[in-house]
Amino acid sequence: MKSRNLKLLLIGLAVILSIMAAAYLVKLRPDQPEQQADEKPGKPDFSTVAVVAEAATRGDFPIYLNGLGTVTALNTATIRSRVDGELIRVAFEEGQMVREGDLLAEIDPRPFQAQLMQAEGQLLRDEALLKNAQIDLERYQTLLEQDSIAAQQTATQEALVRQYRGTVETDRGLIADAKLQLAYTRIKAPFTGRLGLRLVDKGNIIQASDVDGLVVLTQIQPITVVFTLPENDLPAVMKRLRAGEKLPIEAYERSGNTRLAQGRLVAVDNQIDTTTGTIRLKAQFDNEDHALFPNQFVNVRMTVDTLRAVTIIPGSAIQRGTPGTFAYVVKEDETVSVRPLTLGPAEGGQVAVLEGLEPGERVVIDGTDKLREGAKVELVTREPARPAS
Repeated sequence: MKSRNLKLLLIGLAVILSIMAAAYLVKLRPDQPEQQADEKPGKPDFSTVAVVAEAATRGDFPIYLNGLGTVTALNTATIRSRVDGELIRVAFEEGQMVREGDLLAEIDPRPFQAQLMQAEGQLLRDEALLKNAQIDLERYQTLLEQDSIAAQQTATQEALVRQYRGTVETDRGLIADAKLQLAYTRIKAPFTGRLGLRLVDKGNIIQASDVDGLVVLTQIQPITVVFTLPENDLPAVMKRLRAGEKLPIEAYERSGNTRLAQGRLVAVDNQIDTTTGTIRLKAQFDNEDHALFPNQFVNVRMTVDTLRAVTIIPGSAIQRGTPGTFAYVVKEDETVSVRPLTLGPAEGGQVAVLEGLEPGERVVIDGTDKLREGAKVELVTREPARPAS
């Protein structure tokens, strides 16, 4: 019983001590909010916001149309033999640049040389027969004038002469064909370009009916890019083409960061693809540094117009909200004002401003999340990015 009373006593003392400690702390706590309210009575609390600002500039702003394209060779040919025979020589290396008329391969010419000799021998024989028939015809004609031979015999001889003349012409055709077949044993490049990988080795018997051929030749200088644009962009392009202008085009690699080549628009397709609502266009590039390869995927940027002497600001300055499209403009007293803007095209992180801003005015490009109309700002300099170690 004593033990239970002792526990109750200790609990009661602990409760009393807790209440006394709480009352003491409340008495010692300062009334800070009232003091702060008394420091600046009647004045709004504008805290200074650190921002990065950049002055608007004036310049020419190009208008681009962007599309996706595929590099296409102007000419592509699978080099095949036009006659059957043994491949006795391969005169090229894989990946080699060749010029039109360069020898690529040679087929055994001996069977075709023999055919040419036979045709030439047959021509000599038939020419001799023709000459003899012409001599007989001249003699018969003399005898016919003397009334010493029948007219039928002379007419028969005239027909024989014409027959031999036809035979000689046929022989000459056979010779021309034999020479052509012999020329086909030397396979030459039909145009200037780059060769691919060799498909047939020396010593193989090849035929004119072979599908794969010897090698594939592609022309890469100049080279073209076929790309697509939305049909809504077509009027702007056709307007420039009808005016006789040459539209410059740039080709970029897949990520769109590295420019590969510069060229110009050469053709527009004659119909719109109804399934995609796009139209195909073709651009041509000199490709002097061989940066473009056939079937390569590229991003295409075409200049269709240029805005002259417009105000240009960074795209990071553009804000969107209740006023519409606007920017925070830093005034002379280091406060900001919300300025509604009428924007033009944007490209490469820059935006053309058509109305609402003059060159030289400063706009906030970093730190806008804490700003409001009339806010006090402190201009700071953005630290350059450190190179990766």
